[in-house]
Amino acid sequence: MKTKARILVVDDDRNHCEMLGEVLTRAGFLVELATNGEEAIAKGGIHEYGAVLSDMRMGALSGMDVLTFFRKTAPDTPVVLLTAFGSVEMAIRAMKEGAFDYLSKPVNLDELVLMATRAVEHSALVRENRHLRQTLNDRGRSSTIIGRSRAMLEVFKLVGKVTSSQASVLIQGESGTGKELIARAIHDNGVRASQRFVAINCSAIPDPLIESELFGHVKGAFTGAHFFRRGLLEEANGGTCFLDEVGDLSPAGQAKLLRVLQEREMRRVGSNEMVALNLRIISASRRNLKSLVLADHFREDLFYRLNTVIIDVPSLHERTEDIPILAEYFLARFGGNREPPVTRLAPKAMKSLLRYPWPGNVRELEHVIERAVTLASHTVLSVDDLPPEVREAPQPSSRPKGLLTQPESASLSERERAHVLAVLKSANGNRAIAAKQLGISRWALLRLLDRYLLRDHE
Repeated sequence: MKTKARILVVDDDRNHCEMLGEVLTRAGFLVELATNGEEAIAKGGIHEYGAVLSDMRMGALSGMDVLTFFRKTAPDTPVVLLTAFGSVEMAIRAMKEGAFDYLSKPVNLDELVLMATRAVEHSALVRENRHLRQTLNDRGRSSTIIGRSRAMLEVFKLVGKVTSSQASVLIQGESGTGKELIARAIHDNGVRASQRFVAINCSAIPDPLIESELFGHVKGAFTGAHFFRRGLLEEANGGTCFLDEVGDLSPAGQAKLLRVLQEREMRRVGSNEMVALNLRIISASRRNLKSLVLADHFREDLFYRLNTVIIDVPSLHERTEDIPILAEYFLARFGGNREPPVTRLAPKAMKSLLRYPWPGNVRELEHVIERAVTLASHTVLSVDDLPPEVREAPQPSSRPKGLLTQPESASLSERERAHVLAVLKSANGNRAIAAKQLGISRWALLRLLDRYLLRDHE
């Protein structure tokens, strides 16, 4: 069912105000009345309106004051002024200040309904265009997800399966692996692609500001709340809300988010009005949420609300075969931005990139290539253009430390499982130490433990 547009009618003649409100209500609008400029401004600090119809001449605050307030706090809201014949020139001047249009008194009621309809449609169009521009800008700033490794192909398969659904998706992986890019790919290829994609960095929101940031607030809700403000969840309404680093939410923040996901509605700080929400939730975490649940650091009920589908993004160390194509992609992106352009990588430079463990993952690789291109003195990127830690990375040993001797008939997976088990035992079950000894990330170790059913091994 389509939501009715909300219109604010402002007139200090109560009878005239109520009559206009009744006409607009019968025409299908949701109407609120204000009998002076002060009341109109107060309501404007609480609600968002599709249009405002205000008398020009009132008491202490005129229609111009109402116009000025809405132009400052809600510039997308059209303001139509009602004016007597003698003040038409003033109304025209007001239009130069941003009024949508004006109607002369006595008001023709058919013209009133037509003007209100035009104003509401204009408001909806402005907001839709703004959202579309933001979406296009977001897509323009995003990078392409690149990979041909088996691990990334599995990720691509999952992305392809979940785009057509509305299920909640949890993306897990180390920092810099491209979790937000995957979230955007799910959104851009789904049914909500034309709506907004709003990213919320949960780790960057201080606990006292969680409610205001997520739910918004009305004017006067707290010290410093000078104007009405929509929250980030409401900004994402109709589209996708991406909760980045959701594992960093405080217990209070987790409780508030859980309620929103359960009820599918929220209330702005300082308001009693509930706002219905229709959005898709995609969350991401560099930390293993299941482990946080077991450690009582994350709510189990919220975890199950978020993880209908889990996508584990491999670290760059786990997909070294993707390093050459990623490096070439970043070189093509940055190399042409300088003169002379840098067009290719020297073989020794590529070998150094393949040796380096990439603790910062794809994001670090991107920054390394950008830096190298900036400092390069030739059209070919040489090993000397790379940062010292990359070009001086040690050669991988031919035989990993602690590798058990296995019969030649043993399969590669059997030898790998035995090796992991041996290292885990030597570390007395400490996964952080075992991962360090293996020369892989903790995430990579957890994936190996899952693969070989060793997750519960002590």
